[in-house]
Amino acid sequence: MSRKRAFGIIATVLLLAVSPGRAQVVTHELATATADAAPTALSETNGQVWAFSLPITFSFIPDTRDYGQPTLTADHDWLHLEARYNYEALETGSIWVGYNFSFGDKLSLDFTPMLGGVFGEMTGIAPGYEFTLSYWKLVLYSEGEYVFDTGNSSGNFFYTWSELSLAPVDWFRFGLVVQRTKVYQNELDIQRGFLVGCTYKQWDFTTYLLNPDQDKPTVVLALVLNF
Repeated sequence: MSRKRAFGIIATVLLLAVSPGRAQVVTHELATATADAAPTALSETNGQVWAFSLPITFSFIPDTRDYGQPTLTADHDWLHLEARYNYEALETGSIWVGYNFSFGDKLSLDFTPMLGGVFGEMTGIAPGYEFTLSYWKLVLYSEGEYVFDTGNSSGNFFYTWSELSLAPVDWFRFGLVVQRTKVYQNELDIQRGFLVGCTYKQWDFTTYLLNPDQDKPTVVLALVLNF
């Protein structure tokens, strides 16, 4: 895919994000989440190899505002770049730079320490990380950050999204997920639940059910485009 086309896709997502709706999308993940760590496809531009990923999560939360959380990542060799929106707080963005490390073969670890700047409704500086630990058909993924709120130190907070999944076949996975966030209020400091996901070509789709033992659980839908 050409650079012009890639920027066109990103611009379209940004334009869609500013329109009102049940799931507002603006472009952590950064999922972040995602937040999640789907493998990225490779594209060549001017002789250089880059990997891009665009995850967008939609969170449907009982008795409060639903929202979308887009993340855009770009990786080139050791360099990791990332932009998130609605991750640390609603109407708040963050920009990240990190260093990619990779270790192992059968038991493999991909680890990226990062440093980010937060701006919008919240402002601050945030050291963070992302890692993926893989063995056989098992994958443990985690991302986290500690935000030092420069506007109000009482806003300092540790965010994390972690999931453990099993993929019996290449296109299907299921597992467990935990989350700690300050974007919305919940009586549970650490939320937990289940995930089911599938992959088709450059697309990944995952459904998360958080706090299934509560009367009104939270549902998170994650769509990832890798290019």
